[in-house]
Amino acid sequence: MHVGFIGLGVMGRPMAQRLAAAGTPLVVWNRTPERAAPLRAAGALVAADADEVFARCDVVLLMLADEAAVDAVLGRGTRALAARVAGRTVVHMGTTSPGYSHALETDVRAAGGRYVEAPVSGSRVPAEEGQLVAMLAGEAGAVAAVRPLLTPLCRQTFACGPAPGALLMKLSVNLFLITLVTGLTEAFHFAERQGLDRRLFLDVLEAGPMASGVSRMKAPKLRERDFAVQAAALDVLKNNRLIAEAARGARLASPLLDVCHALFEETVAQGYGGEDMVAVLRAIEARTAGAP
Repeated sequence: MHVGFIGLGVMGRPMAQRLAAAGTPLVVWNRTPERAAPLRAAGALVAADADEVFARCDVVLLMLADEAAVDAVLGRGTRALAARVAGRTVVHMGTTSPGYSHALETDVRAAGGRYVEAPVSGSRVPAEEGQLVAMLAGEAGAVAAVRPLLTPLCRQTFACGPAPGALLMKLSVNLFLITLVTGLTEAFHFAERQGLDRRLFLDVLEAGPMASGVSRMKAPKLRERDFAVQAAALDVLKNNRLIAEAARGARLASPLLDVCHALFEETVAQGYGGEDMVAVLRAIEARTAGAP
């Protein structure tokens, strides 16, 4: 069975490379063709366009930036949708609003296709190492068929019931991630501005009960002011907005998320949206500089 993979960005490319390395018969396409070069070298077939991916594959994984990109690739709202998805399984791995995904499932199934939500938890490094965590939702048979395909990418997969259960789970996880990293960054800023040795502070943190996989990944970046992207601040802001919208729709309070939302908006407004999420440090520093 050939598997299609569309979207070779920060996350998509290492994910596709792991599939190719595992021997998955892979057909890839990306709007920017040069991003597909490493996949060609890894043995994947590089398609000329999205239509070729759907023509050759029974299952197509989409790791795309936003809802507009998904709609464009699928030809949603046009006759192209049925031509592309009929008889195939569409696996939506990006992060979009739960409402959008639920409506997309309806359209894909009406066009004769099957649909699985499969957002992942993890950033670029876990993607490179095959240590992502996938959440899957959709019709049980489709989920069962897709789950083994994700083994090269994930250390664990979880079935989350019907769509949009997986995206709601992803947003819940991301709420914790966003507040966790922002809290770590603010604590680092506090310690540094109090004159403490930055390395010593992070060593004490590592020795205590607050240490985690996230702190071990982000602490060295804070210490070295390394803002090279693992999870971009702009993407975090997008996730923050999606969580906030879901919270408002359910009439839920999200006070910590709202503070993080403001800080990431400031980070992006300052021109740092393409940097790693620890660049929220820049917004905190700017607030300190402007404090009376």
